[in-house]
Amino acid sequence: MNTSSATQPLGYLHSTESGAGVDGPGMRFVFFMSGCQFRCLYCHNPDTWKLHNGRQVTVEQAVADVARYAKFLKFAGGVTVSGGEPLMQAEFVGALFAAIKQQYGLHTALDTQGFLHENIDDAWLDNVDLVLLDIKHSDPERYQALTGQPLQPTLDFARRLQRLGKKMWIRYVLVPGLTDGDADIERLADFVADLGPTVERVEVLPFHQLGADKWTQLGMDYALADTPVPTAEQVARAHAIFAARGLKVT
Repeated sequence: MNTSSATQPLGYLHSTESGAGVDGPGMRFVFFMSGCQFRCLYCHNPDTWKLHNGRQVTVEQAVADVARYAKFLKFAGGVTVSGGEPLMQAEFVGALFAAIKQQYGLHTALDTQGFLHENIDDAWLDNVDLVLLDIKHSDPERYQALTGQPLQPTLDFARRLQRLGKKMWIRYVLVPGLTDGDADIERLADFVADLGPTVERVEVLPFHQLGADKWTQLGMDYALADTPVPTAEQVARAHAIFAARGLKVT
């Protein structure tokens, strides 16, 4: 690949994290891209919504961030591109994945809600080993109310990944009063189970209030300020619904 800065797409990078343990298998180096077209009520990183709030970088500069960790990551984990929403910067992220594969041969993961998947062709995914697919609700109307966008493109992306045999982890944020209804979880569990063995696991992520201060700092009204975190019993119930379909749940 030509690494001349003149021919590289530019990206907007919100931040990076080394040694992350919750963004794919093993220890991960995570790129958090700027820009997201969703406005999720429970978003804990609303500071990533605006594309140009990030630091502008070339692919070469971004890959250089990984360089000193590459030998460790080769056996301990890999690299995850998250956000924001990475597919808002599909050209840059695709080039970044390709460069990481070519230079270091690391395991790669894409953390996405899949809404913009029509912006990429199948070949774009060749350098992605795992997709962490965030499905935020199973009811179209409640999904739209929760995120500001329609559900169907995300479901279509899941089916596309199934067709390609691309490994997936499904992520589901459990929010009391919003996403914890048994019927909603059962509907999602049925859909996920039908995706077959391409789904390696389901991650039930309990809602938390750790991002509330960011909403305040940005001068935005946080609608879930009074929403409690789910109880251990609520989390266990959600786990049980997915597990009843033969899915591995964490």
